[in-house]
Amino acid sequence: MSIQWEQEVEKRKDELLQTAMRFLAIPSVKDETHAAPGAPFGPGIQQAMQFVLNECKKMGLTIRELDGYAAHAEMGQGEELVGVLCHVDVVPPGEGWTTPPFQPTIRHGKLYARGALDDKGPTIAALYALKIIKELDLPLSRRVRLILGGDEESGWKCMERYFAEEEMPTFGFAPDAVFPMISAEKGILDVHMAYRPAPEPENASSPLQLLSFEAGLRLNMVPAEATAVITGDAEPLDRLKKRFEMDVVRPGRGKLAQAGRRLTITCFGKAAHGMEPEKGVNAGLMLAHFLRNEPFRAADKGFLEALVQGFYGDFHGASLGIAYSDEITGPLTVNLGRMDYHHEDGAPEGQLGLTIRYPVTTPFAETLDKLRINAARWGLDIASYTNKEPHHVDTDHFLVKTLRRIYEEHTGLDSTPMSIGGGTYARTLKAGVAFGPLFPGREETAHQVNEYIHVDDLLKATAIYAHAIYELAR
Repeated sequence: MSIQWEQEVEKRKDELLQTAMRFLAIPSVKDETHAAPGAPFGPGIQQAMQFVLNECKKMGLTIRELDGYAAHAEMGQGEELVGVLCHVDVVPPGEGWTTPPFQPTIRHGKLYARGALDDKGPTIAALYALKIIKELDLPLSRRVRLILGGDEESGWKCMERYFAEEEMPTFGFAPDAVFPMISAEKGILDVHMAYRPAPEPENASSPLQLLSFEAGLRLNMVPAEATAVITGDAEPLDRLKKRFEMDVVRPGRGKLAQAGRRLTITCFGKAAHGMEPEKGVNAGLMLAHFLRNEPFRAADKGFLEALVQGFYGDFHGASLGIAYSDEITGPLTVNLGRMDYHHEDGAPEGQLGLTIRYPVTTPFAETLDKLRINAARWGLDIASYTNKEPHHVDTDHFLVKTLRRIYEEHTGLDSTPMSIGGGTYARTLKAGVAFGPLFPGREETAHQVNEYIHVDDLLKATAIYAHAIYELAR
């Protein structure tokens, strides 16, 4: 049977795009402050989950929901199971969008919205891939499940709950990365650190005081904005203000406001995915570097020095003594995604949040020990951490071979598998890879302002997914 997959997608193009835009309009950012029974991650994520499930019900798929944590829609028959794993949650949109992040817009052939690329656009591509197979009534010897999670961008409680109750797919893929394929994913070590400075003498004083310092929204995002509030003597405060105006405000990299002897300064950086911190500009580290030589109190200065000495200009953990690399997944990376410091009422308090993406062969326990020892030099203690083990599927596996063949048929491009520092649902499978949707040469805009996916790429990915699911399940 010869199926023209691209033509089948083209027949459904308008419907697919309308569905995608309605889905992208749902602000599915995690909001545990409004969690409720059946909506553990907040109303937006639950609404997005129900949207996809309602579309699946229209297709006649079998639905299973797990109290809002996760869900699946199944079709086909057979003992073995093919999993297609997607997530409906998105990271916070941040500021500076050309058009509102939850008002999807098509401009110059690109679909703009938070989640267009990661991962709501690809989720609709996978949904329509199943729709095509269903409507063509193609015979399957394996079951196929579209598995949906609601907590991929933070804690992964969704998949913990799902696989505590549901069977493990025989193999599968997550449409949540790049083409041709990701067959290896680095480990993900998320660390929360507390800044504990030595006590200052009772009569200690200084010309300036750092009342607060804040930067970042999520560990897996490069902070695009950082703000510090400073007070102190008039003369040093005025010098600081003038230097900031000259070096930061005039080049368009920040802003300031002053009320009496209270100066608020903000730096603008560039957001990027935390797995590739070198592609962004960390506003928090930029601001710390700017302030480090000002005459602050010892505790304030110590916090700034911890940021600069431990992280500034170092994406691979050399300063922390954890730089490591291997041939399978490349070098370890570090993203300092959250910075918070307050020294206004009482003793100073500081917290840092970082994500470390480490290679497949990294000695984990040794790396954690080195991190703890080296961070202590700057008054930083590891308060807590979570770890996701690295993931690797051999290139000889049926799954990898099949997806490589299909990708080559549709693109004529090299299909050699790659590795990433990101974490996709593929790592929850015993045999899983990440497969698209970003094509080679395209700009990576996940987690960034003005996130987008090319409309033609979304359609092409849908055709590839339909073909791939059919070949894996036939």
